[in-house]
Amino acid sequence: MTKLGIDRLLDNPDLRKPLWGRRAALLGHAASMTSAGVHSLDALMALGELKITAAFGPQHGMKGDKQDNMIETTNEVDPRYGIPIFSLYGEVRYPTAEMLDSFDVLLVDLQDIGTRIYTYVTTLAYLLEACSAAGKSIWILDRPNPAGRPIEGTILEPGWESFVGAGPMLMRHGLTFGELAKWMVSQRGLDLDLHLVAMEDYRPAEGPGYGWPIMEISWVNPSPNASSLNMARCFPGTVLLEGTTLSEGRGTTTALELVGAPDLDFERILGRMRQEQAAWTQGALIRPCWFEPTFHKHAGKLCAGLQMHTDNAHYQHEQFRPYRLMALLFKSLRAEYPDYPLWRDFHYEYETERLAIDLLAGGSFLREWVDDPEAGPDDLEQRLNRDESSWADASAPHRVYG
Repeated sequence: MTKLGIDRLLDNPDLRKPLWGRRAALLGHAASMTSAGVHSLDALMALGELKITAAFGPQHGMKGDKQDNMIETTNEVDPRYGIPIFSLYGEVRYPTAEMLDSFDVLLVDLQDIGTRIYTYVTTLAYLLEACSAAGKSIWILDRPNPAGRPIEGTILEPGWESFVGAGPMLMRHGLTFGELAKWMVSQRGLDLDLHLVAMEDYRPAEGPGYGWPIMEISWVNPSPNASSLNMARCFPGTVLLEGTTLSEGRGTTTALELVGAPDLDFERILGRMRQEQAAWTQGALIRPCWFEPTFHKHAGKLCAGLQMHTDNAHYQHEQFRPYRLMALLFKSLRAEYPDYPLWRDFHYEYETERLAIDLLAGGSFLREWVDDPEAGPDDLEQRLNRDESSWADASAPHRVYG
């Protein structure tokens, strides 16, 4: 039975002793729950022995109530406890001196989903830097990585840092939040009092969850559209759709588990994908589907599309490679519809000059590969293999779990 970091802290008085007499703050969100379904802030307050002086919320807010991307949250005062809840996705994304002055130790209890562009990763990086500079301590209350241990994608290139790319990490990084924090502190050479409250009995290589303890811990959406384990497994690929004119399913109940558009034949595209590089389409069930988004891209229009399923006998955890799958879909679409306006040009996560697809990919190489009729799957595979091998070496020393 996997025991979360927050549960270990609550159950073990000896773990909490270093916090006695110090002002503590919690960085959390809607999924910051104990295994019993109690929010971590409420559980910590109920102890009656810790001095909780502030709380922080990332994108989508402490309550997880902001549905879409790029919707900011304001600071507020908690109505039950009277402490400030500071927003790190509002007027500022980097903690201010006032925010840092509110605590001595920051407890981080965020549920990640294992992908570089998830903005909680960038929020973590900012806080590690800020707390290092201010002489504050950070405790990571560790949680599972639902995407598990497989790694995939490319490493973000120098100069492409943004709020969806905090540093030179792989798209699907294969680490828990605690392990990722350890890598960040090492990679940035930070002088920081970092303490990891590790999980107990976490076995990310074991099925059927392969990273997520199925039937042990309830799934609570870490962001409004992260609605299932299936979404978390697909996300390292489907998140790229945010940089395109294709729908990623926002406005449906299965966002980021499917792709579609009202003016494309996706069965034709899927056939081309299997013709070009069949191996990249394997490991999960991919089926043609239809949907009509109620908001966001193509709202109110009937879209043809494809949906990916990893919750059945077809799923092969090590073989399913969502980044390659989505790259191949873009490439096949470009081959079948050469003039299709694929790349979406809009303001994305506080960036106004660079294309969203390049920010998401961590460089312009993916877009250029898709648009180059002479480039084939082997060219992208060579780049992916190089970066994946490099990341495997860089991240290995920071792994805590088997």
